[in-house]
Amino acid sequence: MIAIGNTPSYVRYIDDFPAIPFNNTWDDTVTSGFGTEKTYVVQTNPLVIQRCILMTTDPGDLVLDPTCGSGTSATVAEQWGRRWITIDTSRVALALARTRLMSARYPFYLLADSAEGRAQEQKVSGRIQPQGLTSGDIRQGFVYERAPHITLKSIANNAEIDVIWERWQGVLESLRQEVNEKLTTGFEEWEIPRNLDHWLGTKEGASKAALVNARVRELHKDWWEGSIARQKEIDASIARAADVEMLYDRPHEDKSKVRVAGPFTVESLSPHRVVTARDDTLAGEIRAGEGGMQPDPKNVPEIDFGQMVLDHLRTAGVHQQEKRDTIRFNSVEPWPGNFLAAEGRYNDGDGREKRAGILIGPEFGTLTRSQITAAAREASDARFDALIACAFNFEAQASDLNRLGPLAILKARMNPDLHMAEDLKNTGKGNLFVVFGEPDVDLIETAQGELQVKVNGIDIFDPSTGEIRSDDVKGIAAWFIDTDYNEESFFVRHAYFLGANDPYKSLKTALKAEIDEEAWETLYSDTSRPFPRPSTGRIAVKVINHFGDEVLKVFGV
Repeated sequence: MIAIGNTPSYVRYIDDFPAIPFNNTWDDTVTSGFGTEKTYVVQTNPLVIQRCILMTTDPGDLVLDPTCGSGTSATVAEQWGRRWITIDTSRVALALARTRLMSARYPFYLLADSAEGRAQEQKVSGRIQPQGLTSGDIRQGFVYERAPHITLKSIANNAEIDVIWERWQGVLESLRQEVNEKLTTGFEEWEIPRNLDHWLGTKEGASKAALVNARVRELHKDWWEGSIARQKEIDASIARAADVEMLYDRPHEDKSKVRVAGPFTVESLSPHRVVTARDDTLAGEIRAGEGGMQPDPKNVPEIDFGQMVLDHLRTAGVHQQEKRDTIRFNSVEPWPGNFLAAEGRYNDGDGREKRAGILIGPEFGTLTRSQITAAAREASDARFDALIACAFNFEAQASDLNRLGPLAILKARMNPDLHMAEDLKNTGKGNLFVVFGEPDVDLIETAQGELQVKVNGIDIFDPSTGEIRSDDVKGIAAWFIDTDYNEESFFVRHAYFLGANDPYKSLKTALKAEIDEEAWETLYSDTSRPFPRPSTGRIAVKVINHFGDEVLKVFGV
């Protein structure tokens, strides 16, 4: 079992796992139902993480990283052919890890369960490999380099050495005899000089100088080339027959191929589940519209949590895609309302002070459409200029609730870092409250009866005018479609990527190869590929901005 994370983290090993030769020390040994386990402290050095993963897993195994950070563990696991799951509470960390994985290129290692891998294994080991069909199963591992352990026993028991010696002996012996005949000498194998000219300069060779001709030199050269070739074959045979140690950090690489990250998904705890409309939910909507809905729980679920949110909201403000649209509060004061927790005052573009009602969602839970509607009615009755609903998660049905009459409704997603109330410093520099507006999406029906989705942009609240304006697709990092939404789980069936800068150039540079630009344009697009009508009668579109915030919009078709 392996768990590698941020400084420091812990790796637990069952007692039959090998010890890691790091310059750290073992912590206390504990006994569990799985046997004796040890906990080892590991810092987030990429080389340390790489050695941990290699020594405790096999290709195809699953690596769990409960503290993602910058995604080093996931990147290393992807590089070495391991499956991985990485977790973090920060959307910034997940966005960083996602970008790091998608923009990297990895070496392509020869699989043991492949035709090329079997050929390489036969070449390295000298053992005939099976010729059956291959399936490219990564769990059978790679073809690794190996370090031989040569012993006198392995040499003595190697019968192939005698076969090689006999095969070469007839050739070399005839060459030796002919050399002795030409020079009238009695050289044994170990006596034949390596350098003929140097031997002729000695006292013994000087008397034979007149006998040396082109034929003698050719025979001498052929004998030494054959002798060296015989020794190389014997050495190779000894290396093949010797016990070997697999070098698991040095698999054979196919230089002719470039590998990128395999398919992966980024999941979240956002409320993708949509409850079908029933009498009780309709009654809640009606009561909220009439002002008869009572808050449950209270408008500020926990007094310390609510006060902490207001303190950070007062200093950090509410961020949007562009800095000029950030709402900076002059003051944030508690408000004695049923749903509204506070009143925030800010200046518009002309310097006039405006008032915003602030709704704080539950610390652990989802803010529903009914609660936002009830708070919007209360804010409208109190003559507020805007409603800012702050929550960790919003109900999917609330995605299109942007206005109640003249009252603008802003849904500010709170950073999960706010759960760390005691440890989070109130510096006012973090993006703790981020507004992600309503995506402007069009459904297009093709001539063949299929559907296409076109994303036009996102609606942005302009604090200088108090109006909601339409923005282009530059604020969208990625958008996904579930073309057969079942109201319970969101499955990414179409994925597209946008942004201010076309990433084709940077991807091409990272891969150092030509990319099919036409194929890439089908991904870098604001219009989806055609797809058939869903059997469920619904599709869902998820849009993600550059802050990592997401909004889900459901369409009935």
